[in-house]
Amino acid sequence: MNENLNGRLQNKVIIITGGATGIGFGIAASCAREGAAVVLAQRLDDLALAEQKAAELRDDGYRALGLGCDITIRDQVRAMIESTVAAFGRLDVMINNAALTGVSAEVRPFLQETDEHWRRTIDVNLTGAFICTQEAAFQLIKQGEGGSIIGISSVAQYAAQENATPYCAAKAGLDGLTKGAAIELAPHNIRVNLVAPGDILTESSADIVEQVAEAGGSGRYFRSTPLGRRGRAREIGAVVAFLASDDASFVTGATWLVDGGFLSY
Repeated sequence: MNENLNGRLQNKVIIITGGATGIGFGIAASCAREGAAVVLAQRLDDLALAEQKAAELRDDGYRALGLGCDITIRDQVRAMIESTVAAFGRLDVMINNAALTGVSAEVRPFLQETDEHWRRTIDVNLTGAFICTQEAAFQLIKQGEGGSIIGISSVAQYAAQENATPYCAAKAGLDGLTKGAAIELAPHNIRVNLVAPGDILTESSADIVEQVAEAGGSGRYFRSTPLGRRGRAREIGAVVAFLASDDASFVTGATWLVDGGFLSY
């Protein structure tokens, strides 16, 4: 059933990379409920999933499209944006959510880290966000009406996580990418922000404690969340929807921590 909230994203077109799973789908659903047309982009081998989740949103009365894209390949990112504009007429918001995380991050002790795994993690989690940010900016500047670019980081941007050094490095790098892009794109009325989730319950992170233990982690460095529960993907989606909207018209170059108090102590 089509359930619009306050419609603050009415007529906006939003791409969410990694939009068919976990936090990404929570973001896509939140933006759709606020009136946006949403594009759910997944890796080419997950295209069927992107199309399935987009179809679910359409069945509920929302505008949605599933696309395949490897965000580390610039030509594919350009094609994703071109397909979005062909389908919906424009692009207003790029949400850089796709990342190697949970099981896909293949966490391992620092002394067992390899060049290949390090490069792959940085390539997807940081370089992919750079490519998507730059290509989205080109499109937004071409349209001449400004827009918003939002990255999805992690509390790992601020605090180390055991057996996840390349992941932490990439997430910290997103902070520099966000601030640098924000000051240079401001003259074009393009806002660039970052959201740093805490412990969010998704399929890929459901058994994160066990994953770290299996990879040889000591378990000494886990924090608890003061609110006493794990966050929900839709709670990240609500913050992203705000940042994507004109209600956040004076917000840029900022990281929004959404962690239930995880880093408060």
